[in-house]
Amino acid sequence: MSDVAKRGESAPTTTKARILLYSDDRNVREKVRFAVGSTTHGREIEWLETATHDAVISAVDSSRFDLLILDGEAAKSGGMGICRQIKHEIYHCPPIMLLVGRPGDAWLATWSEADAAVAHPLDPFAVRDTVDSFFAPAAHAS
Repeated sequence: MSDVAKRGESAPTTTKARILLYSDDRNVREKVRFAVGSTTHGREIEWLETATHDAVISAVDSSRFDLLILDGEAAKSGGMGICRQIKHEIYHCPPIMLLVGRPGDAWLATWSEADAAVAHPLDPFAVRDTVDSFFAPAAHAS
């Protein structure tokens, strides 16, 4: 029996954190990935980058993700509309973080039923902290 099992603790999770990142702007996707890094709370991140509305819907329909990051400023199909669509159409919808144009647009993130929002220009610390908040271990009751 392992030391972890003897102490009654659960073994550390080794599953990858799967994140879908949508923006039609390659620079925005690069900034988000750079800010977040390659791990969150000890889990390696597996990224899927998409640049179109259809690619987001297809990916969410066919795969499981732990978090969706959608750019509300994307051209043609903004992340806010996609967020609202997914929230209404996907039964087990993963949490969604929106990238909004400015802090004053936070109300639009609420309308689209996003779980969190970060405003442009993207502060790398705010992006990282927000993503990490979705993967933080649940607080243990004392």
